[in-house]
Amino acid sequence: MSNYHIKHLEEYFQVYRKSVRNPEAFWEEIAEEHFVWRKKWDKVLSWDFSKPEVKWYEGAKLNITENCLDRHLPTRGTKTAIIFEPNDPNETAEHISYRQLHERVCRMANVLLENGIGKGDRVCIYLPMIPELAISVLACARIGAIHSVVFAGFSANALSTRIIDSDCKMVITSDGSYRGAKTIDLKGIVDKALEDCPGVANVLVAKRINSNIAMKEGRDKWLQPLLDEAYADNVAEVMDAEDPLFILYTSGSTGKPKGMVHTSAGYMVYTAYTFKNAFQYKEEDVYWCTADIGWITGHSYIVYGPLANGATTLMFEGVPSYPDFGRFWEVVEKHKVNQFYTAPTAIRALAKESLDFVEKHDLSSLKVLGSVGEPINEEAWHWYNNNVGKKNSPIIDTWWQTETGGMMITPIPYVTPTTPTYATLPFIGVQPALMDEEGNEIKGNQVDGRLCIKFPWPAMARTIWGNHERYRETYFSAYKDMYFTGDGALRDAVGYYRITGRVDDVIIVSGHNLGTAPIEDSINEHPAVAESAVVGFPHDIKGNALYGYIILKETGESRDRENLRKEINQQITEQIGPIAKLDKIQFVSGLPKTRSGKIMRRILRKIASNDTSNLGDTSTLLNPEVVKHIMDNVL
Repeated sequence: MSNYHIKHLEEYFQVYRKSVRNPEAFWEEIAEEHFVWRKKWDKVLSWDFSKPEVKWYEGAKLNITENCLDRHLPTRGTKTAIIFEPNDPNETAEHISYRQLHERVCRMANVLLENGIGKGDRVCIYLPMIPELAISVLACARIGAIHSVVFAGFSANALSTRIIDSDCKMVITSDGSYRGAKTIDLKGIVDKALEDCPGVANVLVAKRINSNIAMKEGRDKWLQPLLDEAYADNVAEVMDAEDPLFILYTSGSTGKPKGMVHTSAGYMVYTAYTFKNAFQYKEEDVYWCTADIGWITGHSYIVYGPLANGATTLMFEGVPSYPDFGRFWEVVEKHKVNQFYTAPTAIRALAKESLDFVEKHDLSSLKVLGSVGEPINEEAWHWYNNNVGKKNSPIIDTWWQTETGGMMITPIPYVTPTTPTYATLPFIGVQPALMDEEGNEIKGNQVDGRLCIKFPWPAMARTIWGNHERYRETYFSAYKDMYFTGDGALRDAVGYYRITGRVDDVIIVSGHNLGTAPIEDSINEHPAVAESAVVGFPHDIKGNALYGYIILKETGESRDRENLRKEINQQITEQIGPIAKLDKIQFVSGLPKTRSGKIMRRILRKIASNDTSNLGDTSTLLNPEVVKHIMDNVL
């Protein structure tokens, strides 16, 4: 059936029409022909966005790891499933075959079972990009435990918040991690986090940097000896289609992070199908996504999507600048990478360096280039296209979210003609709508509005862990019977979509969604701070950086300002993580507020961006004079 692998534009339109005219029949066909099921579904789809409630493949029984591992063993047992490329280029890369990966996942699954983890239990995984991370994820899925991966750059505070919210019974971590020339004490961060998490009974520790670490009697266990003793086979737990597979936290514009819940069947079908088409993956290809598995990109397009297709997926532990700025290209040449998926932040950082770093490597194996995390700006797009792809490898500028589980708007390489800065056309089965602020759909082309999706797709998150009402309110309350993405978009004359950015108080910094509320809460806890407002401003490398306007208490007025800036950023680093640090901190006498007390962030954004030609009417503000004062002292 050609529907599973689209090869030209006419076929895209044909398959797309089929997928929106009769979604149930379309997704049934895809699921039936390309996956193994313990029991077929009773109903393909039932949904109601007003509740909201969505169920795909209702009544079906499966285990996602049988689709990612077991079914490949007869035909792909010796094929490389994962290439592990370590931080240090002098350390040998590891090739893990499907048979070896299956055995390692089974051993890990048995270790989890022996340590009291069962179906439905939550396991927090806080690991660097080493094979144990992918293996732990798959082992949880194999026994029906719900994995919650926390990016190993988050602070102890951010880690404990996530462990408590989902009530994890176990943490899997390592003694530490390598990041370029630095080592990071991950176990120390876990120990600090667990001071607030009495529910965690066991901590399994992988050895990575061989450091001397404290092991807590009765709680902490070295992982390797347990794996050595574990049985090498494991019968996968039979899961219901709608059983939770994982929880992954994403920043909200207000309050604590949201634990997005993804379920088994729909997520599997959609990530596998998007992977196959968006990267035009062929059997012998080597595919590399540079993301961390701590983010949704890593879940969907390093682990589940590629392995469900029997692909060879590369896991990279390092950073693009170590030991020099040619590292990405050295890895592409070394492993003859065919599809390369990275973030605009990385591209912009590499574009600033000498072209020698790119040109001394043979990149002729590349067939597809991808971009993810935020819209790629035109300058970076051209640099990537000219110097990395040599104008031969189409760039797919993919738009999607933690909440969507998989790509939603993207070109299909060699199928969709690309235009810089445009995510182009909706993926198969995706029904976007642009809405105005009154809640009406904006029809036609050459329009812009708020981006919504009007029909469910298989990989969408089903709820926020422990807070379904927040899920309804965040995504389904703004527009009737629509999923609201939180992004603005425009549709051009040919129907291509361009994402114009967040319309709420979430700022995308280096591809990470950062809610301003948690950062402001952290700043406001500083004893010298009375109030703060955080906005984004354009940044050459990060896309956006953070600008903080801070009002000091009387006690803070006499303090050294430079030290205060350091202390505030240190506090943010400890409570959220270094990714949320402020690039600029301006101390102000007041913040522009409406008469109802709302901070006018629009004005603060313009000032931070040096765009003060049109601030709009400020006379209606409670304190219009403060605007001039802020402008006069802008950094």
